[in-house]
Amino acid sequence: MSIWTRITAALSSLAQGEGLTAVFDHLRKNRAPEKSVAFTIAVIALGAKMAKADGQVTRDEVSAFRRVFSLSKADEPAAARVFNLARQDVAGFDAYARKIKAMFGPDDREVLIDLMDGLFHIAMADGEFHPAEDHFLENVAKIFDLHGCCFRALRAQHVEGTTPDPYDVLGLPPSADLELARNAWRRAVKESHPDVAIARGLPPEAIRLAEDRLRAVNAAWEEISSRQAA
Repeated sequence: MSIWTRITAALSSLAQGEGLTAVFDHLRKNRAPEKSVAFTIAVIALGAKMAKADGQVTRDEVSAFRRVFSLSKADEPAAARVFNLARQDVAGFDAYARKIKAMFGPDDREVLIDLMDGLFHIAMADGEFHPAEDHFLENVAKIFDLHGCCFRALRAQHVEGTTPDPYDVLGLPPSADLELARNAWRRAVKESHPDVAIARGLPPEAIRLAEDRLRAVNAAWEEISSRQAA
C-alpha cells in the first residue's frame, strides 16, 4: 500500500465537519506505524498554511510538493485534499505546528528538521522567498525548538544570497575544535543516510531531502577542516 493510499485512508475516516487536527490526533495515538504518513500530511498541511500566509494562493501549490515528494498524477488528488483541508481550516498554523510536534517523540528532532527542510523547499518553489514565508518558518521553527543555528543553517541552505555558516550546519559553536567538528559531521552523515532517514519517518518519496542535507554537511565539514588546517 503506497503512502498516498494510506493518506487517503486516513482522510476517509474523518467525520463530517472534522479537519486535519482530528487526523493529527489519530496519528499521534498510532505513532510508530504511521510516521511517514504523519510526516507527509504535516508538510502539506503547513505548506498550505504558508501559502495562505504569503498570499500566493493562486500558484500551483501541488507542483511545489514535487520539490519534496515524488508525486504522480494519480497521487495529486490525495495531496490536494490535504492541502485544501488545511487551507480552509480556521485553525492557525501555530495550532497545527503544536499538534505536529506532539505527534513525534522527544527523540524525533531529526524528523522535525526534515519537515522544516521540506517547507523551505516548498517556499522556494516559485524562486522567491517572501518575508511572510520567512516569518512563518521562523515561528514554526520556534514551536519545533529548532530556532537559532538550526534555523539559520536551513535558511542559508535554501535561500539564494545567504551563505551557510559551517558551524551552524553541524550544530556547533564557532569555538568547536576539529575533533568535535569531525564527530558532529560523522553523526550528520549517518543521520542523512537514506535507510536511517526512512526509519525515522521520512517517506521514500521524499528521500531527496536527506540527500540534499548530506551535501550540505559534507560541504560544512570540508570548509571547517580546511580552515583549521590553514
